[in-house]
Amino acid sequence: MPEYRVNPVNAPNQPARVVRVEQVAPAAARTDVGGDPLTGDEGHEPHKPADDTEQVYYEGSPLLRAEIGRGIWWVLLGLVIIAAPVAIYFLNVSWKPHLAWWVFAAAIVVGLCILMVPWLRVKSIAYKISNYRIDVEHGLISRDIDTLEMWHVEDVRFHQSILDRILGVGTITVLSHDDTTPEVVLRGLPNPKSLFETLKQRIIAVKRQRGVVKMDTGG
Repeated sequence: MPEYRVNPVNAPNQPARVVRVEQVAPAAARTDVGGDPLTGDEGHEPHKPADDTEQVYYEGSPLLRAEIGRGIWWVLLGLVIIAAPVAIYFLNVSWKPHLAWWVFAAAIVVGLCILMVPWLRVKSIAYKISNYRIDVEHGLISRDIDTLEMWHVEDVRFHQSILDRILGVGTITVLSHDDTTPEVVLRGLPNPKSLFETLKQRIIAVKRQRGVVKMDTGG
């Protein structure tokens, strides 16, 4: 049932008393509940707190196939060291008896260790790229972590060689004004172009949230 409010009006030079009748909306139907008179916010919608949920875009080590270009020489060297004692053993070499058995065993062990160098290199690095920060871990036994907050980032660069395109990997370089981590190179990333575009959009969004505006003064 509608509610009415009667407001008397003192109209001059009129013998009759004039009143103004206003219809008042019920409290449940009002849209200005919770409004802020200082800011002018009418409160049509309830206030939503900032969403601080962390969304991880990528977490893991660089892909091993990304090390083919740089690791091929380690693989070849390891194979040569392993093959050398085996070839000497089966070939008719006059000075073969003068080599002790442990020399052959040591050569095979060293060759296998060299073959593992590319794998150890990728496993010594781990990335965690989220919507707020980039964490880079270094080390196999002891671990060091470098953190770069997204709002510190000044620019991002993308690189993908012909071999990288064939293997489906790429490199993203992140430049920042952080004194401890001015440059972060993220190698061996899967779906690198999609991740690059996501990072660009996220960096812009974070800077807008914090009110950080990049200005070119021309100096």
